Amino acid sequence: MSRRALRRLRGEQRGQEPLEPGALQFVLREDDDAEEEGPKRGPGGRRPRDAGKEGVRVNNRFELINIEDLEEGPVVNGERSDCLPTATVVSGDKRPSRPGSSETKKDGEGPAPAEQANPSGKLRKKKKKQRNKKSAAGEAPDDGLEDIDRILERIEDGSGSHAPGPPPLSSKRHVLYVEHRHLNPDTELKRYFGARAVLGEQRPRQRQRVYPKCTWLTTPKSAWPRYSKPGLSMRLLESRKGLSCFAFEHSEEYQHTQLTFLSAVESMEPNNIVVLLQTSPYHVDSLLQLSDACRFQDDQETARDLVERALYSMECAFHPLFSLTSGTCRLDYRRPENRSFYLALYKQMSFLERRGCPRTALEYCKLILSLEPDEDPLCMLLLIDHLALRARHYEYLIRLFQEWEAHRNLSQLPNFAFSVPLAYFLLSQQADRPEQELAGAREKASLLLRQALTMFPGVLMPLLGYCSVRPDAAVSSHPFFGPEAEISQPPALNQLVSLYLGRSHFLWKEPATMSWLEEAVREVLRAVDAGDPSVEACESRRKVLYQRAPRNIHRHVVLSEIKEAVAALPPDVSAQPVLGFDPLPPVDTIYSYVRPERLSPVSHGNTIALFFRSLLPNYTMEGERPEDGGAEGLDHNQGLNRLMLAVRDMMANFHFHDLEAPREEPPEGDGEWD
Repeated sequence: MSRRALRRLRGEQRGQEPLEPGALQFVLREDDDAEEEGPKRGPGGRRPRDAGKEGVRVNNRFELINIEDLEEGPVVNGERSDCLPTATVVSGDKRPSRPGSSETKKDGEGPAPAEQANPSGKLRKKKKKQRNKKSAAGEAPDDGLEDIDRILERIEDGSGSHAPGPPPLSSKRHVLYVEHRHLNPDTELKRYFGARAVLGEQRPRQRQRVYPKCTWLTTPKSAWPRYSKPGLSMRLLESRKGLSCFAFEHSEEYQHTQLTFLSAVESMEPNNIVVLLQTSPYHVDSLLQLSDACRFQDDQETARDLVERALYSMECAFHPLFSLTSGTCRLDYRRPENRSFYLALYKQMSFLERRGCPRTALEYCKLILSLEPDEDPLCMLLLIDHLALRARHYEYLIRLFQEWEAHRNLSQLPNFAFSVPLAYFLLSQQADRPEQELAGAREKASLLLRQALTMFPGVLMPLLGYCSVRPDAAVSSHPFFGPEAEISQPPALNQLVSLYLGRSHFLWKEPATMSWLEEAVREVLRAVDAGDPSVEACESRRKVLYQRAPRNIHRHVVLSEIKEAVAALPPDVSAQPVLGFDPLPPVDTIYSYVRPERLSPVSHGNTIALFFRSLLPNYTMEGERPEDGGAEGLDHNQGLNRLMLAVRDMMANFHFHDLEAPREEPPEGDGEWD
């Protein structure tokens, strides 16, 4: 019978045999025991390598797993005998163990049991000495730790009433706290479709990556031009009351590029901006303006790529102290250099929402609002509720409403007045919550919805029209919800209602939501018929509060591009020219540099000069200055040369798309032409 069959018969397996007395080889230090011998030779008669080093020699490397069991005592019926661990180190770790590195057991201070596997006199003698050393050296640290714990307990007891402990980390986070990982749309797409579907195309390209600068807002692409500093930077203006005010700065070269860009915008020719981007590929305003031109031509992919490149250019110019997540960094919108960052973030947020990433878009919305929450230049409070509902962050919307209602009066905005009760109602539809919490959320939702319908009765009929729902005759014929309610509301309120309904009406199309809305409408009608005094109070408040919308709301309506809201803009706003890179700039703008005036005044009446200037805004005739007396100081030859150069430049920008004429094939014949 072979040895393998014999082991199987005995129920043994290779690598699990009990160790023999000579299997463990210990090397003692000089001061431990003088009568200890050197390491024994192995079964083959050889002296193992590194015999002079401290450690345990074993025959099978799998025995290292249970080496502590062998040192501390035998394992009987799955239980280890109580004894102190030794300071012996296995050969896999050449470093000697420290006395305090292993945990000591208080109930194991007695002598080791006599029934140890493979007893050895030298091994028992060494373990006894090491146990004595560890017991003597381990008492002091334990006593010291106990003393430290007692001191800390006394300090906490003495000062607990005066200085309470800090709240947990979750309660410290500001309501506008931004998470870095949620600024990347791939994080949300991975949750929807899986990492393999999102990163499937990117994995083969990792071998040829260029290691660009790490950024949070965008990921640089290999197809982009090589980044070089365009002259854009950021500086710290001041720090007060825990807030840090920053501002972007333009160098002289960037200022010259900015002035060239303004001339290209006045020419109303996108090709001029394309030419400018060939020399300055990371000029922010040119990228944003060209992105709008591509979006109007339904080239969404190129438009989004240009916005991402603009964000990358501005993020590379961040100040070292500027933080996206702290919520304490401020950018003044009155400075034209800072507006580009606001608009780039807004355009990126819009692309993310259309792409189906509402969670990422919500994070961008919080970021824009945190840059200047008091002024809110882009009026993000008209949008953040919509994104929170789409991302199903109902608790966040409720928390924002509860914390900001006292000082911002969010209930006076139609979007918050209807979105917050909708968030409570959707919370009450979740089955994984306690029954009592669901009932409380449903009751709170009904109360807030009745208040919203009482304050804004002109929302109901347009909302039902958007949802393709025919109202009851008792509701449509009632004067409180009838056509008069929509006509009698102020123009500013009509603009806010049109903005909310054009953006969020589809959130109310669910059958359960419509049934809940119907119940609230009937209760409001009963209160109106009963002569509730709150109805008259809300009517007088509407006439006082919504006289005229501020400029930031008009700016938000222009950026939203919602037709119903844009049509409700006042005539004085709609008649103003709106530039994509700076829509409706603030009246109190803070300029760091001013665009110089043109050298050629229009008042001279030179017909030819005016004609070419209408074609080419950059065309100016040297010498035609007011101080030179107009035509008297004009060099005709030089002016003619400049005129010819301008005409050549204009002809070079023309693009002719002629269809190729069909080629005539030579007639077939037997002979050849001479």
